[in-house]
Amino acid sequence: MVQFALAYVLFMTAHVVPAAPRVRGLAVHMLGRGAYLALYSLISILLLVWLIAAARNAPTLSLWPLTPELGAVPLVVMPLALTLVVAGLSQSNPLSVSFRDRGFDLSRPGIVAVTRHPVLWGFVLWALSHVAVNGDVVSVALFGGLALYAAAGLGLADKRAKSRLGLDRWTSLAAHTSILPFAAVLAGRARLAVDRPTLAAILVGLAFYVWFLAGGHLWLFGADPLIYLRS
Repeated sequence: MVQFALAYVLFMTAHVVPAAPRVRGLAVHMLGRGAYLALYSLISILLLVWLIAAARNAPTLSLWPLTPELGAVPLVVMPLALTLVVAGLSQSNPLSVSFRDRGFDLSRPGIVAVTRHPVLWGFVLWALSHVAVNGDVVSVALFGGLALYAAAGLGLADKRAKSRLGLDRWTSLAAHTSILPFAAVLAGRARLAVDRPTLAAILVGLAFYVWFLAGGHLWLFGADPLIYLRS
């Protein structure tokens, strides 16, 4: 439990401290936005792997039984979550987290037509789907906390984008997308089209999904995602 608490504190610290405008601004100025996001993502992934491993080694206090139905939840949700993360990081998106903030074209918004925060929504879906299949106190605290943190980032990302782009530019771009996935499409403010970058992101996301099922998840986290369906 001590290792889990330490990993949790370090993971949250690594996300809260860089979120401070002065710290983030200095880091982006020194490294460049792309390099900063790449380094930030790498550190986040390493800390997340450690955090999940520590959670698995912590004492277990079950809150609900694990069933094949609950085990199927992440199997259904994760293809979408992975696609959102891959597309969000790889496609140009000046409104949110992305490795590319230049070259955005409103006539070809890609994943931004679905939501202006695809990466954050990908993490929300990932975390919530893992709450369902990990019904113990530590896992609920872990994945539930991560889901809340990612959800809280939606408003924070809008605030940062407004500051970076200016209110007029942000308003003109945000008018053609939405925070809630598919809300702008349903309202007629955005047109959903699977262009080449989006299709590539879907294929890469599915490749990651297949790799996880084929042993990647077991290798990284010591858990077989198909075990509940085999029992």
